[in-house]
Amino acid sequence: MRKVEHIGIAVKSMSSANELFSKLFGKKAYKSEKVEREGVTTTFFQMGETKIELLEATTPDSPIAKFIEKKGEGIHHLAYEVDDITAEMARLEKEGFTLLNKEPQKGADNKLICFLHPKSTNGVLVELCQESKDGM
Repeated sequence: MRKVEHIGIAVKSMSSANELFSKLFGKKAYKSEKVEREGVTTTFFQMGETKIELLEATTPDSPIAKFIEKKGEGIHHLAYEVDDITAEMARLEKEGFTLLNKEPQKGADNKLICFLHPKSTNGVLVELCQESKDGM
């Protein structure tokens, strides 16, 4: 793992959260997009080498909607940049971590992603992410 790529924060209202975080950071988000497969809308703020990703549910049964219902708004996951997501997934599975994806998935911000189950990472949802070379 190279660095913390981003911190994901679950929010109830993207418009309210964008306003709040824009004031907090003193700048606007650089990107917003919808990830249909995950049932979320995302917004990204660049903070030095790390990003802050805001996540709003687009469906009541999405993982973010379930997270907010159970735990409320707040930090949802930590994402780490990797050079070779497939190799890193194999390494971590061999080390005993539980992967939530069998294969890398297309994520927001032109990334290939995979999540590790929080039960295998002391309660923290960990995301691996690699820049997609072909724009998947």
